[in-house]
Order: sequence, then structure tokens, then C-alpha cells
Amino acid sequence: MGFLPVGKRQEITHFQTQFLGVGIVFFTISAIAQSVLALPPPEDTPEEVLRTEIFLTARSPVDGKSLTAAQYAQLQAKLQTRPAPPTLNSQVREIVFLLQLRKAIRTFLPFLPI
Repeated sequence: MGFLPVGKRQEITHFQTQFLGVGIVFFTISAIAQSVLALPPPEDTPEEVLRTEIFLTARSPVDGKSLTAAQYAQLQAKLQTRPAPPTLNSQVREIVFLLQLRKAIRTFLPFLPI
């Protein structure tokens, strides 16, 4: 720019200022448009309202069938009082442990013929 005449420098500076102004306007418009697009649709129920609703029906955690509140409470009580699952045979537990150990060793030392 040092080799340009003074009038030409002013034109370039004026053009740069206009270009910067147009860029700022477009950036502002796009930011506003993005914020408008980010809003939920008006018919969408807010989460705060949904949290305060009382549900009178529920889904079974076992098979997904519809249950009333009383049936759901009975099912939850039944599931909580269910006896503990049976324990595995000690030989089966030992084999599972050895297989898990073998897998861990092969992860770090894959070249060993285990």
C-alpha cells in the first residue's frame, strides 16, 4: 500500500471498512437466526410441567405391559422380596475366573501361546 497514490489508498480503506461492516451485519443476522431456530416448537410441553405430572399408569420393568399404579407397586414389592439368585457351582466359578484371567493376559501379552 506504500506505493499507491493517496486517493487510491483512501478508496481501498473505504472498501475495507464497508466490507467489514457488511460482514458484521451478516454475522449478527446469522447469530439471531440460529437463536430463533434453537427454540422449541410452541406446542412442546416444557420439562418443568412434565416433571410435576402425576402418572396413573406405568410400564412393567419385566415385560413392558401397561400397569395401574397399584399393580406397579405390587410388582415392585414382589421384585424386592424375590430371593437372591442361585450361586454357581464352585467349579464353574473357577473356570470363569480362569477364562477372564486368560483374556486379561492375552490383552497385554498377545504373543504368548495361552
